[in-house]
Amino acid sequence: MDERTVYLWTVRHWHGDGEPCRETLSLNRDGIRTRIVFRSGEGRDAGGGYPGHSGGVSDAHGHYANLNEPGVVRALVDEASRRGLLSGGGEVDGWELLPAVAVSRAGAATATPGVQQAAPAPDRHQPGSRGRTEAPRTSA
Repeated sequence: MDERTVYLWTVRHWHGDGEPCRETLSLNRDGIRTRIVFRSGEGRDAGGGYPGHSGGVSDAHGHYANLNEPGVVRALVDEASRRGLLSGGGEVDGWELLPAVAVSRAGAATATPGVQQAAPAPDRHQPGSRGRTEAPRTSA
């Protein structure tokens, strides 16, 4: 993408009638909306419950992303674009993109001195609990 390409984005945590929790990253560009959806399931957590947070997604392989971070959104847009998934809009399975995004973000974190990546959220949603977000700690 070039500097003139702009996406508007939002993140929402959803609960459906008997459906698992899901985190949805909605991207809008020139009236075309693409939703990157992460549904909770076996070995897949879509935030919302303690000690996780809304926007946090993680899988059983240790991949984690905070959908509220602009760098994570950019990595998702880059990966989805590379795979040709953004041109027509619609819904994209976020779990298919997560491993590549987690690797990309881990590389970016190690390339920035003094920045420590936040610990991943656990892989289970605990209904009825409240989310909590802790700031990453840095060393002097």
